[in-house]
Amino acid sequence: MCGFHGRAGSPARGRGPKRGLWTGEAIGRSRGGLTTKIHLARDGQGRPLAFTLTAGNVNDRAQFEPVMARIRLSRCGPGRPRTRPALVVADKGYSSTKIRSSLRRRGITAAIPERIDQINGRPCRGESRCRLDRVAYRRRNVVERCFNRLKHNKALATGYDKRARHYQAMVTLACLRLWLP
Repeated sequence: MCGFHGRAGSPARGRGPKRGLWTGEAIGRSRGGLTTKIHLARDGQGRPLAFTLTAGNVNDRAQFEPVMARIRLSRCGPGRPRTRPALVVADKGYSSTKIRSSLRRRGITAAIPERIDQINGRPCRGESRCRLDRVAYRRRNVVERCFNRLKHNKALATGYDKRARHYQAMVTLACLRLWLP
């Protein structure tokens, strides 16, 4: 017998959420425990343009389109804001044929290295490898520096906020601080 007075403990009685399921919140189990992931688009100077929050166990590729859809760059004169960047530089987590074809359709140049399983599968299908613009890819360190500047805020670095909307508000404030002179 286990539990209090010989009754089953709370997990067996179905109380509380199951492991890894927090509906409506951006908290999920990954290798490091409960985490929240920030998916971010930035400009060439390292300033954030758009972001989304997901649980730590969500794949990066699933958030590529939502982040790209949030990009809005106002023009100097009249007209609609720009929604299409000239170049997308991303890491291997965003390497997929769906993302590459979507960027090609929109006329956006991609500098995304291929994963090893994609490289090994191409000769079997009779395809050639994607070319990687190494000069453009070297600029990806600007993304890492942007994240480092965001993490100067203690609330973002430690992730104390339990609610996704509170964490999103903190990320928004930190992004606004990066845009200020």
